[in-house]
Amino acid sequence: MTNPSTVSTRRDLTQSPLLVAASGGVPDHTPVWFMRQAGRSLPEYRELRAGVPMLQACLTPDMACEITLQPVRRHQVDAAILFSDIVVPLAAAGVDLDIVPGTGPVIAEPVRDAAAVSRLPRLDPDQIAPVAETVRMLLGELGRTPLIGFAGAPFTLASYLVEGGPSRNHERTKAMMHGDPGTWHALLAHLADLTLLFLREQVAAGVDAVQLFDSWAGALSVREYREFVLPHSSRVLAGLAGMGVPRIHFGVGTGELLGSMRQAGADVVGVDWRLPLDEAVRRLRLADPDAPLPVVQGNLDPAVLFAGEEVALRETDRVITEGRAAAGHIFNLGHGVLPDTDPGVLTRVVDHVHETTRRDPGA
Repeated sequence: MTNPSTVSTRRDLTQSPLLVAASGGVPDHTPVWFMRQAGRSLPEYRELRAGVPMLQACLTPDMACEITLQPVRRHQVDAAILFSDIVVPLAAAGVDLDIVPGTGPVIAEPVRDAAAVSRLPRLDPDQIAPVAETVRMLLGELGRTPLIGFAGAPFTLASYLVEGGPSRNHERTKAMMHGDPGTWHALLAHLADLTLLFLREQVAAGVDAVQLFDSWAGALSVREYREFVLPHSSRVLAGLAGMGVPRIHFGVGTGELLGSMRQAGADVVGVDWRLPLDEAVRRLRLADPDAPLPVVQGNLDPAVLFAGEEVALRETDRVITEGRAAAGHIFNLGHGVLPDTDPGVLTRVVDHVHETTRRDPGA
């Protein structure tokens, strides 16, 4: 375990490849990190987490700090991502939920009418003090490695609350959206407040970038997204605009929504594995021709890592090539690391990205 740190000032990481790429600059190599790198496939993570419930681990600063550091030590990635979960602020506020192994978040009392929305608790900064403490501890341990904070977007949190857990079709969620839009927007406004507070506390504690995960937004049409989701995600991202950190926005199955997700206020748009990055850049430019050339993150298929090192590196090269269409490219997977991934292949991908994209400082 690591020792608590009293670091309270933001580190000067302006030359960090991640932050340079996020701003559309030219870093000395393409930065790489992986979604769900904190844990999942690492044996040291499984050993540390044995017998400890997920929410407890997320809210125990020394454990969350150690888990966040493990992939940085092992893989030498260009960023750490805070070990947490998108439902942590809901649980901290007092929503009765549990993260069930093999299932995901399960809500004891689903939110399906205006009365239930009105009963939702508000989040107080003191309730997420352990998360801020984890961030402060990490600042003293990470050296020159940036730390990414994150939160779930209002739509994805709403889906869990309305459905009562993970859903394939999101039928209850869409029924509220279309059948009771007043209640829907009240719910999303509440969750936007909660999400913004959660992210602002992370930034105030010292994270260097943030990612807003809209994991389930791919279930929506463009019209639904723009009417029922975009205003609330925009409010979250706008609330972070003056805090001096890049804002990454990512969703799964959101190829048709990329332009709208950028318009929500993202500095970097994450792209899942279904769409080549050069095509994603084309769509992003088409959605806003007068905006600067976009910055993208992604998007190696996590399943390709199971095909062996040769295939993984060949596909890595393809993603790097396609990413050159953007103003900046942060290499990542197109979704999170799968639990049975060989950590050695992940390390080799990191090394390969660094080796093949490193620029000659004299060139």
